[in-house]
Amino acid sequence: MSVPRVTREDQEILSTLRPYVSSWFSRKYGTFTPPQRAAIPLIKQGRNVLISSPTGTGKTLSAFLAVLDELFALGESGKLEDRVYALYVSPLRALGNDMRRNLLEPLMEIRSAASIPEIRVAVRTGDTPSYQRQKMLRTPPHILITTPESFGIALASPRFRQVISNVKWLIVDEIHELASNKRGAHLSGLIEVYESLVVRRAVVRIGLSATVSPLTEVAKYLGGKDVEIVDARFVKPADIRVVSPVRDLVRADEGEVQSGIYKTMADLIRRHRTTLVFTNTRSATERVAYKLAKALDGVITPEEIGVHHSSLSRDIRLEVEEKLKRGELKAVISSTSLELGIDIGYLDLVVLLGSPKSVSRLLQRIGRAGHHIRRESKGRIIVVDRDDLVECSVLAQLARDRKIDSVHIPMNPLDVLSQVIMLSSLIEPLTADELYNLVRRSYNFSTLSREDFDVVLNYLLGKFGLEERKIYAKLRIDENGKVRPKGLLRMMYYMNSGTIPDQAHVPVFTERRKYVGNLEEEFVELLTPGDIFVLGGRTYEFLGSRGGQGILVRDAEGQRPTVPSWFSEMLPLAFDSALEVGKFRGTIADMIKQGKDEEEVVSYLQSSYKVSSWAARSIYRYILEEYLFTGGLVPKDDLVLIEVYDDEEGRRNLVFHTLYGRRTVDALSRAVASVVTDDLGVDVKLSVTDNGFVITLPEKANYDPKQALMKLDPSSLYEVLSRVIMRTEMLKRRFRHCAERSFMILRNYKGTELRIDRRQMRVQAVLDVIKELDEFPVLKETIREILEDYMDIAKARWVLSGIKEGKIRVEAVGPNSVPSPFAHNMLLKEYGDIVLAEDKRDLLRKLHDKVIDFLRQKGFDVQLKYTSIDEPEASDEAST
Repeated sequence: MSVPRVTREDQEILSTLRPYVSSWFSRKYGTFTPPQRAAIPLIKQGRNVLISSPTGTGKTLSAFLAVLDELFALGESGKLEDRVYALYVSPLRALGNDMRRNLLEPLMEIRSAASIPEIRVAVRTGDTPSYQRQKMLRTPPHILITTPESFGIALASPRFRQVISNVKWLIVDEIHELASNKRGAHLSGLIEVYESLVVRRAVVRIGLSATVSPLTEVAKYLGGKDVEIVDARFVKPADIRVVSPVRDLVRADEGEVQSGIYKTMADLIRRHRTTLVFTNTRSATERVAYKLAKALDGVITPEEIGVHHSSLSRDIRLEVEEKLKRGELKAVISSTSLELGIDIGYLDLVVLLGSPKSVSRLLQRIGRAGHHIRRESKGRIIVVDRDDLVECSVLAQLARDRKIDSVHIPMNPLDVLSQVIMLSSLIEPLTADELYNLVRRSYNFSTLSREDFDVVLNYLLGKFGLEERKIYAKLRIDENGKVRPKGLLRMMYYMNSGTIPDQAHVPVFTERRKYVGNLEEEFVELLTPGDIFVLGGRTYEFLGSRGGQGILVRDAEGQRPTVPSWFSEMLPLAFDSALEVGKFRGTIADMIKQGKDEEEVVSYLQSSYKVSSWAARSIYRYILEEYLFTGGLVPKDDLVLIEVYDDEEGRRNLVFHTLYGRRTVDALSRAVASVVTDDLGVDVKLSVTDNGFVITLPEKANYDPKQALMKLDPSSLYEVLSRVIMRTEMLKRRFRHCAERSFMILRNYKGTELRIDRRQMRVQAVLDVIKELDEFPVLKETIREILEDYMDIAKARWVLSGIKEGKIRVEAVGPNSVPSPFAHNMLLKEYGDIVLAEDKRDLLRKLHDKVIDFLRQKGFDVQLKYTSIDEPEASDEAST
């Protein structure tokens, strides 16, 4: 590959650098990449900068080259002091160690060509031994690499605070990953405390991000309005294609589909040097790796296939990363753990097994391939059913069109606010007014009301009278009206700060106290009384929790699960992407309504969405079958379809086709189920998917499901859902998380870590009391977290408002004894836990047969098989 010629603009940038830095850069890279070209001059000018670009476009040097050049200049003039000049914050410990290696290499190369002082780089995280931390106090690094949690502990330490009290540059890496959760809210608060009370002047803020949207929002998160945006998200070419493993996704049996998936993956891996395969769950990662090794037996050795996910030990993950860098692996199977920018060397292909559920995640994953700006990012998405085919075809085109889902930034998290206030008190006593003004400088707390601030401060001052429950004040007000720490707060902060909750395995017992097994806490929090799930091959009904000592169940053999065991791991379909899938359905339905024949629609899909002819036919016939079945009522972005389906067991299923993203559907479904329960006076079962939800009634009640949606008022939805979640396991578990972040329950006390089950028991003991308190901040935050961060109540209100205003139609069909094609996967999602995959696919085929019979009885001439297709099977080179 030829090196591009140096432009005049490049020459101007090079002229601002030290001669030996310019010389080194020109020899090694030749020319600047677009993000470097835009960012380096801005950083040299001392401007705040947000740099958004894919992996392999030189983001690290975009941020660090100007910083290193300035440090060399100080060294030349003898002004380089023993202090930290640049603070680099990363969400991953592994990413921090990676960054240190990536910085040491250019530093060594530049110093070998010039006689300049050493620039020291060090890492301080939870893994850093105490002797190394002591060494940093004696001889501080010039560049310190850390995590948000270690940064907070460093600020609470008077001695280490001095070491970082004069930093000039603050670099936040993978900012898109941080901004979307409470770790990011915590970091934002820390930065404002740091700048106001420690450095006491503005530091240069530099944010590094993969593909994210909207950049203006992330820039505000980084540093308010005074941030320059370097938008290089689409400078790297991408080749994205959707691949179906079989010709007919409906009629093929499970053996054919599985064979097609692994044959496709094996062919792709054989033809490429190194392939990264993404699954969507940790359990699938291990399963895929095992089957892939068998499919490639005799072609590559098992040692050439690596597995990487968060449940593996750190040593195993590091070994896989090092093997990748050395080019020793032909394939690596990962869940989400390799999405972030850990340097894993050169990859020439990324394969996604199933939908990535958002455009930003799709681009981020595929961006791992072609680890250079002039190398194409090549990605293939293998679909497993017709829903997947439609969804992935739309996501791939959205990626080509550069339409990215919006990031969600948590606003005003009160548990995080507690930590920010406590840290401030440890650094410098302030009045309540001064503290309020300080925290509002953080974007996450920029809309914080004084009432919410005061209620959190009052909680920390012990004004809720919970001493009998061993919940004591953390702060006090001195005679000058200043907020000061109380008791052992500094030690408590060292041992308990941070926002990442500890996850536990929860024991499961029958009504007769027989131990059944364990469930992950993430899964348990999804359960509400009456839910059916599978454990150890048997079906159980969830009854409730045992006061923090596990959960109670009873045998529910033969009943359909309402929550599949893998559901807590599944990535949720994003709202923006879901809307676009809905619009796509509507476009094809409109073409059918206008009388366009199959060939016209197939031609449109091939040209507009770059799918193969037989993939296009599969999409066309899927939507055609739904169109004919429902009398033209294809659920889409502005049409909610409710179908009433009476199954063979005599139950009535209300199938709500609400394609608005899983977080939105989760909020809507619980509110609708609450209305149905109140109207009928019976408990109902609820099952949620990305494409909608199913409410199952115990009998064929004569009930108009449209009224359940119509009764919901957007203005009262928060109150409705707050009541609904009060009895859920999710509230109990997440209340513990929020209580721990607020130091109401301590994870560690006087150096001793308290067991999770003991903490959960303490929470259970005080929760009923706290529910009676007015505006208790920890409970208020728990509800906010569930409704705003886990669910998306804002988008649910948007849907309900659209229905009220007539912008979104609500139609109902049925009752029918056959579910519509779009309902099949929604109804069979749960069966993955109690039937074999081949039996599930057989069920889908039988349901499809019933649909065909149903349509033929209505007088429609529909084909059962795709007999007109005579193209070859899917291949990497086909236009799929």
